[in-house]
Amino acid sequence: QVQLVESGGESVQAGGSLRLSCVASGRIWPSYTMTWFRQAPGKERAFVAAITWLDGDTYYASSVEGRFAISRETDKNTVFLQMNSLKPEDTAVYYCAADAVIAARRGLPDSYGYWGQGTQVAVSS
Repeated sequence: QVQLVESGGESVQAGGSLRLSCVASGRIWPSYTMTWFRQAPGKERAFVAAITWLDGDTYYASSVEGRFAISRETDKNTVFLQMNSLKPEDTAVYYCAADAVIAARRGLPDSYGYWGQGTQVAVSS
């Protein structure tokens, strides 16, 4: 069993930066992918970024590539999402997810069995 706890969300102005954290308790298997999703009001949950636990390979949604960076600290069971040049359209609840997923399903929320409670990010113009 894995439990995920996100933190770091807050209200910022456009152009600002935030760093989200996701701390995992329980066993994170080498086969796991750790992923950030976000959900804006009235919209479906959307893929943001993912990192493989074993190799640290990273993947990004086109909407955030070049602005966001995902990283991990395996000794602390923690995944980070550094968000720079924030835009109002980045406003959403950000969720951390974990599971052993195949590459083709990496961006699909229903591929993940473990979720955090979410952390709110609000970007004002």
